[in-house]
Parts: sequence; structure tokens; C-alpha cells
Amino acid sequence: MERCCVIGAGPAGLAQARALQWAGVPFDIIERHADVGGIWDLENPGSPMYASCRLISSKRLSSFLDFPMPRVYPDYPSRAQVHAYLREFARAHGLYARIEFGREVARVTPNAGGWIVQLDAGETRRYAGVICANGMNWLPQWPRYPGTFTGEIRHAVDYRDKEEFAGRRVLVVGGGNTGFDIGCDAADCATAAFLSLRRGYRIVPKHVMGVPADLFAARTPPLPMRLRQAIFHGLLRLLVGDLRTYGLPAPDHRVLESHPIINTKALSALKTGRLRAKPDIREFLHDHVVFRDGSRERVDLVVYATGYKMSVPFMDAGLFDWKGDKLDAYLSVFNRRHETLFTLGFLETNAGVFEDFDRLATMVACYVRDRTEVPERAARFRAHVLADNPDLSGGLKFIDSPRHATYAEHEAFRHAVERTRKAMGWPTLRAGTLALR
Repeated sequence: MERCCVIGAGPAGLAQARALQWAGVPFDIIERHADVGGIWDLENPGSPMYASCRLISSKRLSSFLDFPMPRVYPDYPSRAQVHAYLREFARAHGLYARIEFGREVARVTPNAGGWIVQLDAGETRRYAGVICANGMNWLPQWPRYPGTFTGEIRHAVDYRDKEEFAGRRVLVVGGGNTGFDIGCDAADCATAAFLSLRRGYRIVPKHVMGVPADLFAARTPPLPMRLRQAIFHGLLRLLVGDLRTYGLPAPDHRVLESHPIINTKALSALKTGRLRAKPDIREFLHDHVVFRDGSRERVDLVVYATGYKMSVPFMDAGLFDWKGDKLDAYLSVFNRRHETLFTLGFLETNAGVFEDFDRLATMVACYVRDRTEVPERAARFRAHVLADNPDLSGGLKFIDSPRHATYAEHEAFRHAVERTRKAMGWPTLRAGTLALR
């Protein structure tokens, strides 16, 4: 049986290790840090996490298959609770003994149908397949603005706790969930707090009628997408109201056509004036920031919550297909040019992804096993990868932004995964049926 190398022991790497283990595929898993968890471990250098961070999908829809999060967890677990959950997952499946901690992959290169993996100490190994599960939130995206700023500029990757804002005038730049979270932290502790947005966003409450918003949406009957959008638009107008009354710009897209902002705490901060919304930056002017509407504010700390670039730093970027700075692979995993190169964990969708990691990891395990045991099916799958081009939009017209270049609507994505599984005759992927033998 071919031996694989799994690089990274975050959520995706752990899902892949469990699937390979149950499929009987030999593998090594290499993790550069001292524990499992990836970005969810705040102690890991370069982690983008901060003390107030919580899941934006509910625990019910954010768990691995067959391994629910503890009942005592709140609907939206904290970063520390997610990390504890990942550690328990690794212990429960005997993965700690399989992981080489404190070993960093320096370089991976193709070699005679396989892969040469060079470790940081100079050791080299040959593998038949490589699964890159190194994560997509490690390389900060830095914007550029004209002018000179005499205060401090940092990226959100270096932010940890709101006490850092005490006594300071803080501008947070970026309208994703991280930007809204850090804006709320600044509103709690800073002398003055501002949130700079390039465009309007849709803000979704965490609960609808006492039920987590994503679970509420999942329980709604299947309806045509335009009708779903109309219903959810009306619901948001009822629950949240006109965002312009909070000083925010009007959304520039229909409901569901952009990654949702799950944060209504920010609305309270905006209404009370503890946080003030501003448009995009026009220029820096020493200790002031001048905005697109001509207004200016004195600021001594700017935090860029402007996202991250996808990167596989230990491999030549030319081995992958890209859309802008987003990896473009079949179902986000299967490389169309290299049949034993996989990227697990580079999925962006509007739902929790741990279950998707499980489904995709099991597909990888099935395919790798078939290469030895059922080569004709493995060949059929490769032909399918090259020929299939599923529409993962779910009928939505996502906004034209770098983040949404490879974005997938979660129901459409799971339908495409299930269709492929059925076409290959691989095991059913649902809770209670993960054992592959």
C-alpha cells in the first residue's frame, strides 16, 4: 500500500489522518508545532487567533462526523474550547502517537511519480502521496495606502487581547468577521474606536428564535435560491433593520452572496457610539487618517483585519492551479495535474467545514487505497476529476472579490461531493458509517 505524508495537524490534517488510518493506508503526519490544533492553538507562532475569537458556525454544524462537540459547550464555542475539542479528537482516535511534532517540512518536490519531502533538519523521505493540510490563514494580506503614518500599524495576526487597546485611539481596517470582532474589542477598551469598511456587508444575528442561525437555516424546507434569498432578506430586515441607521454603508449585494458577518454585538457598539464606522482610507497624514468621504481622525494604532493569502510555502506554486491568490483544485482538494497531490483545508464556504474535511479526507483515503487495490476505479476517478466542473455557486452570484474567487455554497458543495462518491461507489459518508472496511 502506498505511504502518504500528511503535512499539518490542524482540523484538516486530523480528519485526514483518521480517514487514512481507518482505510488502512500507511501514512506519516508531520506537525511543526508542539501540539495539534493548528491556528486554534493560540500558543503557535503566527496563529491568527485572539482571546475573544469564537466559531461563527454553531457547534452542531461545526463538529467532525461521529464526534460531536460537548453538550456543555455554548452554541458558538470559544477558540480555547475548539482547541480542546481538537485535542480530544486526536486522543480519541489514537492520533497523537502517529504525529511527529516539532518537525517542519522545508521542501516538497515531485520525483518519479512520487514526492521527496525534505524536513528542517535535512532529512529526506519519499512518499507516494502528499496531503497539504497546512492551513490557509498564516500569511497576512497587507493593503497599501498613500501617505505616511507616524503611529503603529499591525496586522490582526499579531493581535491577541483587547487590553492592548487601553488608552489608545484605534482604527480597525477590514469588514470580515475578524474586523468586526476586533472592532468590538476596541470599543470595549480603546479611548476611541473606528472601523473602516470598503463596502456594505450583511450582518446575521447568532440566533433566530433562540436557535443558532445556521441551524435555523438548515432546518428550513428546500426552496429555490431566489425565494430563500427573499425570505432571509425579509427576516434580516425584521431582526437587524436597516444597517444605515448604525452608520454602516448599505450592503452592495443580495443576501447570501457574500460571506456572512455573524456579529450583532458590533451593532450595539455602533449605536452607542463606542465604535464608529468609516469608509475606506484615502491616505495617511502623519498621525491622522483621511477617509474617502473627506473626513479625518487622529489615530495612534491601525490594525489591518484584511485577511490572509493562501500559501503552500514548502512547494513550488507552479505545481498548483490558482484563481488570483486562491488555490483552485477539484472540490478544493484534488490537484488536476498531479494525481497524488492533495490540498485539504483550503475550502471557503458559508458553513462549518469540519464535516466537509471528513468527507473530503475519506474521498482521498478511498482514492489512495484504490490506486493499489482497485486501480481501474482509481483511473476512473482521475478521469472524473479532469472532466467534471461542478457549479458550486448554488445559484448565487457571489460578489466579485478575491475572497470569493473559489467560494462555494455549502449545499451545492456537499451535493457535488455526494454525487462524486456515488459515481465511484465509495462508502456512504454520514455519522455512524465512517468505518471504511
